[in-house]
Amino acid sequence: MALHDSLTNLPNRVLLRERLEEALPYIPPGEQLAVLYLDLDHFKSVNDTLGHPIGDELLKVVAERLRRCTREHDTIARLGGDEFAIIMTAMDQPTDAAALARRIRDSITKPYELDGHQIVADISIGISVAPLDATEPDQLLKNADMALYGAKADGRGAYRFFEPEMDAKMQQRRELELDLRKALVNGEFELYYQPLVDLQSNEINGFEALIRWNHPMRGLISPAAFVPIAEETGLIIPLGEWVLRRACEETAHWPGDLKVAVNLSPSQLKSRNLVQVVMSALANSGMAATRLQLEITESVLMQNTFSTSATLHQLRELGVQIAMDDFGTGYSSLSYLRSFPFDKIKIDRSFINDLSNGAKPLAIVRAIASLAKSLSMISTAEGVETEQQLEKLVAVGCTEMQGHIFSQARPAEEIVRLFLPVAKAAAAAG
Repeated sequence: MALHDSLTNLPNRVLLRERLEEALPYIPPGEQLAVLYLDLDHFKSVNDTLGHPIGDELLKVVAERLRRCTREHDTIARLGGDEFAIIMTAMDQPTDAAALARRIRDSITKPYELDGHQIVADISIGISVAPLDATEPDQLLKNADMALYGAKADGRGAYRFFEPEMDAKMQQRRELELDLRKALVNGEFELYYQPLVDLQSNEINGFEALIRWNHPMRGLISPAAFVPIAEETGLIIPLGEWVLRRACEETAHWPGDLKVAVNLSPSQLKSRNLVQVVMSALANSGMAATRLQLEITESVLMQNTFSTSATLHQLRELGVQIAMDDFGTGYSSLSYLRSFPFDKIKIDRSFINDLSNGAKPLAIVRAIASLAKSLSMISTAEGVETEQQLEKLVAVGCTEMQGHIFSQARPAEEIVRLFLPVAKAAAAAG
């Protein structure tokens, strides 16, 4: 019992390490050994939406499929949660481990029928090979874990072999995480704003707030580099609250009824005090709730539908508008339009970039714009960069756009200097 996992009856982490210690000194000449680290993709959403009993059943079936993929003298272990590991012995070359990884993915991705629910899963795999990568158990396990992280960074549903530079990248990531923890206290963050343009009047009707990090040593850091780390470490909650409060403070006294759009992370939407945070940000800034738009992605909706829906309805009752970001990139965007109170759908930039590639991309954008109009929603095109794209968007009835063709995201002082005088004049003329 001390050496096995009670749910799957597989060896646990302790027994895995014991077997690795036993096998490493006795690898025959010309042979190799591999450690594979495996992690089910989006397993948490199964627990959140279907419950832990279904999650446990899924883990049992996954364990059985792993048994069928491996040989009798290989070791499969459950490390905890949705993480597994395999020791593959008697291996001639690394391609043998790659072949095993492909077999595992082929098996794991087949649909599951559990208590009346059909579930589709995928898996990410990291591979470390002895004696090529390491000869000590702890280093071999660490290398496999880093390779797994690399597979996830590649977009999940993949396998990666360990590469020496992964260690350096991991060290850089740890340094960035430590710096990130200090950055909020030190006031190193800043908001940039990208104009949102009404395609009928050609006037600015709002701005999207985008966070930037002014690192004291590395300079300006894109959110793509630090937001995923903030999500993983839980720092996204205080960071997201800062963005919301700052955006309301900076834009509250901008002229007319200019709106400001703020992105919400999955963690923020799951937070029980989100509505109170929004109310506090509006009250402290003096900004009308109707001028605030909150943008969420489909991945946010997948995590806890009932709770998310209740929160969104409360926010709308305040007068806040809700937008679905990256519309069309998920598998169930249309069904969410029935279930959630959206005011706006944002057409993902991948569709806009594709507009020059024939009739099909244009037909998709036209369909989204028409759908939004039928549902009394605003349709916003993201990433508009050319006159040709702009002309096509106007022709298909898209109502709003943002992109470099009009302006890149700019600091608040540049927005005030470049765009707000125009907005004031338009408001006065109206």
